[in-house]
Amino acid sequence: MGPESKLYKKLVKATPKITWNRIENLSNVGTPDLLGYNNSGVFFTVELKVTKGIKIKFSPHQIAFHVKHPNNTFILVEALGQRSSKLFYLIPGSRISELVACGLAKLDACSLTLEACCLKFQNLN
Repeated sequence: MGPESKLYKKLVKATPKITWNRIENLSNVGTPDLLGYNNSGVFFTVELKVTKGIKIKFSPHQIAFHVKHPNNTFILVEALGQRSSKLFYLIPGSRISELVACGLAKLDACSLTLEACCLKFQNLN
């Protein structure tokens, strides 16, 4: 099982009130990994990324998706190996250009724990 699949399993376990659909298709490249639906009836997408450094790799199609769809789109990054603990960054899709240019080093993320990221998804309205 790959790192993004493991992150997906952690996210699903931590968010029992959210309905998740994993999007895996080759026909519409750039589409985020997950479609979420919370109890408020809000749909949103999440791109999953796992990294050991500060730079995050995106395809041009992934960047284009978030530029074209800046609302209710998110990038959830699990940073491994930093200070011997895992950090989670939740970045709005509208900030993908900044994330690509600067990486995690200079970017203020929405949340730094998986629990806080999950609360953000649950409270979208």
